[in-house]
Amino acid sequence: MSTQPKPATDRRVRLSRGRVLSAALALADAGGLESLTMRRLGEELEVGPMALYRHVANKEDLIDGLVDLVFGEIPVPASGADWRAAMRERSFSLRDALLRHRWAIGLMESRRNPGPASLRHHDAVIGSLRAAGFDMAMAAHAYSALDAYIYGFALTKMSLPFEDTSDISEVADTMLAPFPVNAYPNLAAFITEHAMQPGYDYADEFGYGLDLILDGLERARETA
Repeated sequence: MSTQPKPATDRRVRLSRGRVLSAALALADAGGLESLTMRRLGEELEVGPMALYRHVANKEDLIDGLVDLVFGEIPVPASGADWRAAMRERSFSLRDALLRHRWAIGLMESRRNPGPASLRHHDAVIGSLRAAGFDMAMAAHAYSALDAYIYGFALTKMSLPFEDTSDISEVADTMLAPFPVNAYPNLAAFITEHAMQPGYDYADEFGYGLDLILDGLERARETA
């Protein structure tokens, strides 16, 4: 039997920027950006905080990287694709990404040093609109209208005081209880006749509103 000592296992964590960002994304998703500190991130990766600075310059660089990861989850419009189908797919994908990463909604368009996924995303959206015949001014109007709707809807969805129809009755009772019966008859009717019906999901409203915007953009494109 060999008496040679076994080589010591190398327990050092081999870091990379990608690994640091992936761990930071999980922490931000779980507890928001306020829970994301270099010390906490180092603990998650089992390294000292100073080891992280070989891969991210500072907290702002870390956030830049996280925002770029989120943009990387959103498929970019393919070259030659129908603009309306591309904008619809992109809108749903962006909405879903914002709901997965709730901390990101106020940061997606705020970065002074955007990463390649962010730049590729914006370039592809503008390119899809221009290829469809929107001039630059109309492409800007379309982009602004779509993003205002997507970000606004996502913010409303994540702020609702209920998750599904099983919660709506309790929320409605609490909300209307201090007031006389029939004080707000239209709101009460909306809750009972629509929001409390089986299968209701506020998220389903997204597609209806999005199609209204796309219809309007189509008319504007044809008129121009």
